Amino acid sequence: MSSETFTTAMFLIAAIISAGVLVNATFPVIYTLSSTISSSSHNVDERLSTDVKIITTYASDGGNNASIWIKNIGTGRIADADIRQADVFLGPLNNFVRLDLISGPPQSENQWSYTIIKDTNNYWDPGETLHISAKTEIPAKKGVVYFQFVLPTGLSRSTTFTASD
Repeated sequence: MSSETFTTAMFLIAAIISAGVLVNATFPVIYTLSSTISSSSHNVDERLSTDVKIITTYASDGGNNASIWIKNIGTGRIADADIRQADVFLGPLNNFVRLDLISGPPQSENQWSYTIIKDTNNYWDPGETLHISAKTEIPAKKGVVYFQFVLPTGLSRSTTFTASD
């Protein structure tokens, strides 16, 4: 009888030790996985809530100036820092360039600046319009102009339009 009790006790101890090893091996993996899923969920939510639309464009070949108005049609606001990190491409359809952001109106070639119309909080809120002023080579005689705006999150909008005289 005591040998059966001893054997049962040994199996019980082995089972408890095995359970402890299993928990110690799987808990860190589960914790890391839940953190990764939470982070991915936040990124997806941010991307789904961010959307913009180019509403109108204008370019003049005489002064190589362009104006583009973009509306935030998403449900999330876009930080001013994200706009400053955005890429802006503009120019003739097959010869466009990436422009450099400056503060104040663009003075020389390949520069852009922006203002958020009716901005009250340094965020591009839903429903607000971003006005981009740019200076670069604009095709003469009503040539086709290419424009692309890319946020750091990967959101990209582009259009082509005709320059006026």
